[in-house]
Amino acid sequence: MFFQITDIIGTIAFAISGALVAMNKRMDPFGVLIIASVTAVGGGTLRDVMVGVNPVVWMKDITYIYVIVGSTIFAVVFRRWISYLRKSLFLFDTIGIGVFTVIGIETGLHANLHPIICIALGTMTACFGGVLRDILCNEIPVIFRKEIYATACILGGATYFLLREHLESQNYLFVIAGLVVILVRILAVKFEISLPNLYKKEDVIEP
Repeated sequence: MFFQITDIIGTIAFAISGALVAMNKRMDPFGVLIIASVTAVGGGTLRDVMVGVNPVVWMKDITYIYVIVGSTIFAVVFRRWISYLRKSLFLFDTIGIGVFTVIGIETGLHANLHPIICIALGTMTACFGGVLRDILCNEIPVIFRKEIYATACILGGATYFLLREHLESQNYLFVIAGLVVILVRILAVKFEISLPNLYKKEDVIEP
C-alpha cells in the first residue's frame, strides 16, 4: 500500500511538471495532457519493459490515468497560483525524481537484480520521463546538461543500499533514500554545484 501511494505521489509530481512545461510552450489542452502523461509514466514504462512486466503497471491500474488527468486539470486551473511558488517546475520535478528513484530500485530488487543494476534502473525510472518531456518540448534534457540530476538519483540509490542492512523498516529506508535525492538536487541548485565541463571553449566547433 505504501509503495502504491508513493508511486501515485511521484506520478502527480511529474504530471504537474510536464503540464507546466507544456503550458510554458503555449500548447493546447490536448498537448498539455500528452506531455503530462508522457512525463508521468515514461520512466515507469521503460522500467517495466526492461524487467519484463507485461502489461506495464499504469495499464493494469486505471487509477494512474485518473491521477494524471486530475493533476493536469489542477495544473491548468491553478496555473496562476502555482506560478507564485518559487521555481514550482523545479520543485515538482525534484519530488518526482526522488520518488521514482526508489521505486525503480524496489522493482529491480523484486526482479532479483544486482544492486548496481537496481541503482541504474532507479535512475532511468526517475529521469526518462523528464527526458521525453524535454525532447517533445524541443528542450535539451536536464540530464544532458551540467546540472546535478542523474547524479542525485545515483547518490540516493547508493544511500538505499548502504542503509538497507541497518534499517528494519522498509518505509523509513524508502523515505530516507528519496529525501537524499531531493536534498542533493536542491542543494546543488541552491549553491550552483554542477558537474565539470569536459570541453574548453576552443574545443567547440562552430556550425
